[in-house]
Amino acid sequence: MSTTASADIVHEPTFLNGDEFHIPRLELLRQDGTLHPQAAPPELERETALRIYRAMLFTRVLDERMLAAQRQGRLSFYMQSTGEEGTVVGSTAALDPGDMIMAQYREQGALAYRGFGLDEFMDQLFGNEHDHGKGRQMPIHYGSKTLNYLTISSPLATQIPQATGYAYGQKLAGDGHCTLTVFGEGAASEGDFHAALNMASVLQVPVIFLCRNNGYAISTPAHEQFHADGIAPRAFGYRMKVIRVDGNDILAVYQATQEARKLAVEHNQPVLIEAMTYRLAAHSSSDDPSGYRSRKEEEAWRDKDPVLRMKLWLEGQGWWSEDEEKQEQETRRREVLEAMKRAEKRPPPPLDSLVSDVYQELTPALAEQLEALKAHIRKYPEAYPKSAPALDTERGDARDA
Repeated sequence: MSTTASADIVHEPTFLNGDEFHIPRLELLRQDGTLHPQAAPPELERETALRIYRAMLFTRVLDERMLAAQRQGRLSFYMQSTGEEGTVVGSTAALDPGDMIMAQYREQGALAYRGFGLDEFMDQLFGNEHDHGKGRQMPIHYGSKTLNYLTISSPLATQIPQATGYAYGQKLAGDGHCTLTVFGEGAASEGDFHAALNMASVLQVPVIFLCRNNGYAISTPAHEQFHADGIAPRAFGYRMKVIRVDGNDILAVYQATQEARKLAVEHNQPVLIEAMTYRLAAHSSSDDPSGYRSRKEEEAWRDKDPVLRMKLWLEGQGWWSEDEEKQEQETRRREVLEAMKRAEKRPPPPLDSLVSDVYQELTPALAEQLEALKAHIRKYPEAYPKSAPALDTERGDARDA
């Protein structure tokens, strides 16, 4: 029976606008790294806590160095996760390694936590011969089948309905896993968001929708995107469980995702999490945020830095020190620079890889186009650097043809 059949009956017009619902925000850690008096934190072992923090630190160092590389002309494009590391790494840590992650494009911390290698990051950023994606995508479009991390897709929100479909397969398989899909509040304005939530609710599949509400869809502030109280109330339209959390509070994000996973895996219930956070960096290396927000606003959020807040909590636990912080920072910076130099020296993928893994057997049309491209390169060799892709799958002398 439809839920509307049992609705209360009234005899005069009654209009509702959603203000009847008040969605609280889960917060366990205060800014100084101490717990709120009433907080009941999740059980987090020292080893896991340090793994989380190191992944956050690594992400920040990677972002700093790669943005600098882009400014130097060594990299074409980059997107930072600065300010959102708590949301990304905290949620990932609460999952099982077998759970699928379908991210947007600012979730490098999730891969770092799961063990994606530094060379793997760099090979993708530079699109060289070791890149899992064979140089076909722009930078920061990572993917790892081994780590259950779907390759990033540029169009907004396409991963959200894909997550519902994948979770439906997990439900049928009954293997006790779920799917986490991450997106910004701007992506929640796409039709794919609504289609995905409706399908997930109707089919009752184990999927967690994680919206990192960072206040801006590129340059558009949240108050110009929607009039409602954030993204969380939309869950009610699909009769879905929802929770709002302080996205800069690592313990709150971890606990919220833990509980959401239980609902997803044990009861096949989809869950929407709205993580309130802030993008401290620009939207991308092509963006200048000074044109649409103030330094005063940015500084206010820097005081809520998720990395700093977790550092203070770790120090309070006796699990971290300033000496360890300094050593970790220096080590990570050195490793990132060394890996970048290695990746820059590696040649691009062979030309034939442009058409591999597209069809089981190469189609005549693709074969013809590939041969035309090779002929063009041979005809105008001066227009292509010696580091251009080889003209066949063998390294040999073909590279200089």
